[in-house]
Amino acid sequence: MVKACEVTDVGGVDDKGFNQKAYKGVTDAVEQLGVEGLVLESQAETDYATNIQSFIDQGCNIVVTVGFLLGDATMEAANANPDTPFTIVDYAYGENEDGTPQIANNNVLGQIFNTDEAAFLAGYLAAGMTKTGVVGTFGGINIPPVTIFMDGFYRGVQKFNADNGAEVEVLGWDPAKQKGLFTENFESLDDGRTFAQNLVDEGADVVMPVAGPVGLGSAALASELGPDKLMIIGVDSDQFESDTQNASVYLTSVLKNMDVTTFNAIQAVVDGTFEGGVTVGTLENGGVGLAPYHDFDAAVPQELKDQIETIKAGIIDGSIDVKM
Repeated sequence: MVKACEVTDVGGVDDKGFNQKAYKGVTDAVEQLGVEGLVLESQAETDYATNIQSFIDQGCNIVVTVGFLLGDATMEAANANPDTPFTIVDYAYGENEDGTPQIANNNVLGQIFNTDEAAFLAGYLAAGMTKTGVVGTFGGINIPPVTIFMDGFYRGVQKFNADNGAEVEVLGWDPAKQKGLFTENFESLDDGRTFAQNLVDEGADVVMPVAGPVGLGSAALASELGPDKLMIIGVDSDQFESDTQNASVYLTSVLKNMDVTTFNAIQAVVDGTFEGGVTVGTLENGGVGLAPYHDFDAAVPQELKDQIETIKAGIIDGSIDVKM
């Protein structure tokens, strides 16, 4: 039986987002392909290499590593074990300074996602829904898989402003300087509450936390304040469905469908067709997307819904550049 083995980042497999969404790809493979699924949760960065090696020692047929921060540990393990397939979420390998490939044996499939495409739609939505004229975002750590959400969100707001003669302000991120608000962790719900409260104090009534479980603290605050004071935009998974305790505060979520790309990598091992390289999730192929508006559906004006669909079509056909 094929063993599919996931090593999580420090957020843990039940983070209601990033790691959990990737693990759904493993559990879907267990249900649909009959593989054996195993998981090791990293408590600290020092666990990454140890957990990966543990799975290699157990004879795993594919090792799934979740997160940009596992990039180095995954590369070292893959090069030391050329016959073991790996897939890593949020990382794409290139070349060393001397021009040689970082992955010597093409046994790693990198999964990257154009989340700025979906976050652009979320920014447009946020700008159309704010009553204060101020929206905000913050991240866990200043790394590309986090800041790409923030880039898209900021630029979506600017697109709304340009289209509608508005002046909605974005707090927490400056894409030109690549500087903004970061909790420097992906674990502390207290930080999520504090950062969201600070943004509310500065006038924001829509906030997008890009910080894994940290964002659950922001959602808990929004539940207490009520939707008139604070709406949350989730990330990675549809957090209306995963964070049921605070479901009513989620305006939408920026979806990053790691479950699909992870499942596909496992299926390729089962089928004997696995190849290394890179797979990219986009709006066009369904790798990224915007979740339904759920409880806010009636509150989102039809004109705004139509504008967002037009923007989505423009991003897909290339007439709208989310990196403007």
